[in-house]
Formats: sequence, structure tokens, C-alpha cells
Amino acid sequence: MSATPLHRPLPVSQASASGVPASGPTVPDATIRAVADAAPEADASGRFPWAGLQAVHRSGLLEHTVATRYGGPGGTLLDAATILRALGRGDPSVALISAMTLFNHLGQAAKGHWPEDLYRRLLAQAKDRPLLINAARVEPELGSPARGGLPATVARRTATGWSISGRKRFVTGAHGLTHFLVWAHTDETPARVGTFIVENGLPGIEVIENWNSLGMRASGSHDVAYTDVEIPAENVIDLVDPSVAQQDNRAHAGMTLALTALYLGVAEAAQEAFIRFAHTRVPANLGHPIARTERFVTLSGEIDLLVSGARQLIFDALAHRAEETEALIRARLLAGRQLRDAVQIAVRGIGNPGLGADLGLERHFRDIQSVLVHAPQEDTSLSLLGRSAFERWAKHDVEAPAAATTPRPALKTA
Repeated sequence: MSATPLHRPLPVSQASASGVPASGPTVPDATIRAVADAAPEADASGRFPWAGLQAVHRSGLLEHTVATRYGGPGGTLLDAATILRALGRGDPSVALISAMTLFNHLGQAAKGHWPEDLYRRLLAQAKDRPLLINAARVEPELGSPARGGLPATVARRTATGWSISGRKRFVTGAHGLTHFLVWAHTDETPARVGTFIVENGLPGIEVIENWNSLGMRASGSHDVAYTDVEIPAENVIDLVDPSVAQQDNRAHAGMTLALTALYLGVAEAAQEAFIRFAHTRVPANLGHPIARTERFVTLSGEIDLLVSGARQLIFDALAHRAEETEALIRARLLAGRQLRDAVQIAVRGIGNPGLGADLGLERHFRDIQSVLVHAPQEDTSLSLLGRSAFERWAKHDVEAPAAATTPRPALKTA
């Protein structure tokens, strides 16, 4: 069947900021402004950021990673990072909710593991309203699946499909999602583990409003309880034996790094706020903007070093080292630490005004604290790097003595 465009094509960027590819999706300025304008109220209220998500939907960005075989633009993970960076400048909570949908489309483009008819129906709906999809995996007892373990949430067979019961934590965008991807085990013998596609609003779904975080307040990452929620039999992805159901933290290294790009946007917004303040603040005893003082020039340089360095780390790794898992993990950790430090320097450098809500720095400071809390967390990522380093050393230690004891060929003489 012929593919029909989901939205108007996105324009191609003709320019590049430091470290950002010169081609790729352009996020319209009007979209970023709409997201940014709605961000303070969404942060203050903690309510779902409908205004920002509607702006993203109208731009067609939510479907940018839909495969061309479904009529989408066929955007890449690098494209997703470019979008998330731009949205993060406006509202990282909007960016985070958008990221989950972008990543799910990328997964379908690569694996095609969704039921085909269901996926096409959802894409048809996306023309009229935001299609927002996110995984519901973390559980109160289990914690993050990135650390191992299997879900307590159960999917029971019924005459027409499945009945889902269990409780999930940190379900980003819970109130506004159109579909939850619920990780659960079946009541079969032997049991299997899979992801069950649960439409929001069905009987038995309760969003428990307990998200009260320091930052990313508008992400609405509440708990969700499922009590005998009935879904069709075909609404399931990747039912497998539990022995192969553990989360592969290495396989998700690219997406985790792309997610860090939204926090790059946060740090860039903080840097912009710092620069604006430095150019508009004119103390009476100085007679000129503090941007002309050596102290603020140096602070600006330090912030730029960290933010621009993180930008280069993220986009260079995604563009040129996408197959090197360790490189992606290193880039994520280093960039995340630098972005966090950069925003802290901006707030500390400005002093008391930086802690007030007027400049926006206070919100950026709170939001940037989440840069490395997404699974796999920092310690898990460091363990992956540490094991890899030990394995490289052990391999070299075995090969080196063997090479030393191999007889060298005799030199030929005339």
C-alpha cells in the first residue's frame, strides 16, 4: 500500500551550532517559543503540560521518527536528539514526554515488533491528536528493571484477550499518555514476560498523583495502578521466556545518550539566561554591564567550555560512534556531569538573583539535577565501563605473553 504523509515535511537545518550536525530536523522557532512560554506555569502547577505538547504535535515533531514505510519522515536517533535538545530549551518535561514517543517509533522502525494493524491505526489517530506512548516498567518492590529482576505485574488470559493487574512507578506523562506499555508476566505455565499495550482511560486504570520532585515537575511521573484492565489479545509486544527478559543496558546506550540532549537544552537555556543577565545588569557603582568585568567574562568562558563540550560529546558520539557502546556510555556520563556543573556555575555566579524565579535559572537548576537519574543510573553505567576495562586488560594480558613466546622468524641473509 502507498504511504501517505503524516504531517507536512520538516525543513532541513542549514546551519549548525557547535557540535551539532548541519543537517537534520529543524524545530520551528514558534514551537520552541510556545513550549517555553507555557513552561513556568506547568512547572509551578505540576499539571500535565498540554499547551507545550499540543505545540509539538502541531509541528509534526512527535512523528518525526516514524519509518518511511508507514508514511513517516524516517528520522534517526540523531534527529531525535536534535529535536530533544531544542524542546529542552523550552521545557524539558515536554521534551521528556516527547522522547518516549520518538523512541518507541524508532523501535518499531528497527524491529517491527508492534502488531502491524494496531500500529497503523494509532498512526492514523496521530493526525488528529498527540499520540503519546510510554513504558510502564518500574515497580515499587522491584525498582528499576535496569538493575535486574522480573515484574510482579500480571497479565491473565481471558476469553477475549488479557487482564492486566499491578502497580507501576515513575510513569512519565501518566495523565496525558494515550497508551501505556506495561511490562508484565503472564499467568501461563510456564510464564512468559512481555509488554502489553494498554490504552489510557480504560476501566481499572488509576493514576496515583504522587510525583513531587525537585525538578521536571511538569513531567507528571506518577504511579499508575492497573486493576483487571481488559485489553485485546493482540495488544502485546515480545512475549518471551523470563530467562531472556532482562533489560539490556548496553543495547539502550544510544537512546540514553540521545535523552541527555534534552538536558543540553536546559543548560543552553541557563547559559542564555546568564548572558542576558550579565548584559542587562548595570550596577550604579560600576556604570556599565557586568558582562564587561573580567569575573563575568571568565565565568562565561567556564560555562561555555562545559556546555559546548557536552554538546560535542553528545552529537559526535551519536553521529560517528553509534556502534561503540562504551563510547556512548562515556559520552552520556561526561556530558551529564558537565551540564550539571555548568548550570550550577551560572546560578552561583549570579548570586541571589539566580535563585529567584524571575530569571528562570532557578527552574533550570532544579531540572538539570535529573540529567543522570534516568536508567541506567550513574553507578550502573560506571559498572559497565569498569567491567569492559577489566575485560580488555585481561584479554591483553593473555595475548601479550603468547606474543612474547612466539618464536620470531629468522632473518634472511644474502
